[in-house]
Amino acid sequence: MALKIVYPVCCGIDVHKSFVVACIAATDDKGVTTYQRRRFSTFTGDLRLLAQWLAEHGCRDVCMESTGKYWIPVYNMLESTCKVVLAHPKYVKAIRGKKTDTKDAKWIADIFKHDLVSGSFIPPFAIRQLRDFMRYRVKLTSFSVGEKNRAQNCLTVSNIKLDDVFSDVFGKSASAITEQLLAHPDGDFDVAPFIHRRCKASPDKVQAAVDGLMCSEQAEKLKIIHSHMDSL
Repeated sequence: MALKIVYPVCCGIDVHKSFVVACIAATDDKGVTTYQRRRFSTFTGDLRLLAQWLAEHGCRDVCMESTGKYWIPVYNMLESTCKVVLAHPKYVKAIRGKKTDTKDAKWIADIFKHDLVSGSFIPPFAIRQLRDFMRYRVKLTSFSVGEKNRAQNCLTVSNIKLDDVFSDVFGKSASAITEQLLAHPDGDFDVAPFIHRRCKASPDKVQAAVDGLMCSEQAEKLKIIHSHMDSL
């Protein structure tokens, strides 16, 4: 029993970093499929030519594999003029020993014309951009947490016990005292002017907490960490 042709005119695209190979599969009423193949670079101008080439052949149904991040510019270029199905590489993998760029594109077109490819969900462009920003925000937050941990480590190895007298080592009072510590690593300064009136710890206890042994190397490291935190 012959498989049903769902997409009489469709295209399979094999995506690489520097180029894509596109294969248009056109099936006539008798079930005979003819193929047209072209290779395009991934420069924007050539991707426009790809979109134009597909339009000239009346091809609006496209399937391509999601190769790394390289599929994104191709998808962005084609989504306004074509219905693009993005497939996981394991679902469009060619038979072992039969792989070439041209054959891969033809294989994708062949299985796609029978609607045998399970496409991935791709949200609209605006949502994709929002997701990208949110992922970046998560990474920045992770970097910030890491730098705070490193800053706390500098204080710990220097036996400066700010975490014993302040609930937040990066709060207003603790930060002001830390800045003074960087200016006076030996702790020879009065902490009272830098303690907020709502602080529960007494000035004497805070003074005892900053009596540590911060070497110049740890002080320099802490300065670098603070500059990183200020830029995040």
